[in-house]
Amino acid sequence: MRDLSKNPDPQGVITPVLIAGCLIMLVGFGVRASFGVFQLPVAQEFGWARAEFSLAIAIQNLAWGVGQPLFSMIAERWGDRRALALGALCYAVGLALAAQATTPEGHQLLNVVIGFGVAGLGFGVILSMVGRATHERRRSLALGIATAAGSAGQVVGPPLAEALLGVAGWDGAFLIFAAAVLATVLFLPLIPAGAPRAPALEERFAVVLGQALRDPSYTLIFLGFFSCGYQLAFVTAHFPAFVAESCGPIDPSGFLASVGIGDASALGAWALALIGATNIAGTLLAGQLGARFSRKYLLSGIYLARTVVAAAFIMAPMTPLSVIAFSVAMGALWLATVPLTAGLVGHIYGLRYMGTLYGIVFFSHQLGSFLGVWLGGALYDRYGSYDLVWWIGVGVGAFSALVHLPVRERPLAAFA
Repeated sequence: MRDLSKNPDPQGVITPVLIAGCLIMLVGFGVRASFGVFQLPVAQEFGWARAEFSLAIAIQNLAWGVGQPLFSMIAERWGDRRALALGALCYAVGLALAAQATTPEGHQLLNVVIGFGVAGLGFGVILSMVGRATHERRRSLALGIATAAGSAGQVVGPPLAEALLGVAGWDGAFLIFAAAVLATVLFLPLIPAGAPRAPALEERFAVVLGQALRDPSYTLIFLGFFSCGYQLAFVTAHFPAFVAESCGPIDPSGFLASVGIGDASALGAWALALIGATNIAGTLLAGQLGARFSRKYLLSGIYLARTVVAAAFIMAPMTPLSVIAFSVAMGALWLATVPLTAGLVGHIYGLRYMGTLYGIVFFSHQLGSFLGVWLGGALYDRYGSYDLVWWIGVGVGAFSALVHLPVRERPLAAFA
């Protein structure tokens, strides 16, 4: 696969590869971000405990984490097109079969397939693909744009899921989403085909991977990404239900009611969309700042800000205004860590195997996602409250703010 970063006459930041990556991220992340909207409808239809569907979403996140480095290896070995096509197929088949599932075990098993599909259309493959196709001076911004496309998907996905519930039910919504995911293969012609990896590069990969795993900075980046997954997955999976059950009433003569948000259930779905909308600006800003300032200090600052925002929200009474304020503040920080973390990995360890090395780091993110989603359901069933899960998120956020500080942010000679 070509590395265009050394092109002496670099093209602009908007390339066909970036366009394709953004469109795929828009669809894939939009569908993934909508699963929290189905939390209550699925549980209520079958009379399940909150933990049952939560575990299915948690398993999806864990499978995403396992699948991310695997799909990155497929992309680096056989080309981005094949990895993305396989991801779209897994994603669509998993959703279509889940629409027919009637047991917790069925949903939990099928979310393994869905999780692998999310990985195939996810950050590891697409950010690495975009990074290789973009000149170094524009790379951080391009990574921010691609990540922001995922946020744009979150703007569309949850409200669309809420609307589809009213006309097609959760199972019909799953089938419609399956068709949308499968349609992403139409964007693949915009991506260079890529050539199989030579045996010499296979040997080089083993050396690079071994050296990265022995580097303390790589371990710190791995550990620091855990809280990002915990916080984001918990909010995505449980925030709509949390708002629906705990938020104060919406003024029928107020602004929210005038734009069609008449109850707390609708507010929960739109809160996720608002997070996605504000994150577009936050992620683009993070991408620009990452080209000028230390990425590790930016990451530390973002995690510290998330910690303060989450603590303030849980300590205050929940009202429609506090939900909106939290959504705006958290949204500005939501995926801002992704282009900075991916850019940090690429900066230190090089671009050739950035997808796989980032994919391994991303597994930590998904371990956090698994625990955030699963604990949200399990502790809610036990205590009837999400408070303890929130405070755990505050604690791990503070940990991530600290753990990035010792990272050595310079290219290692071994990867030159």
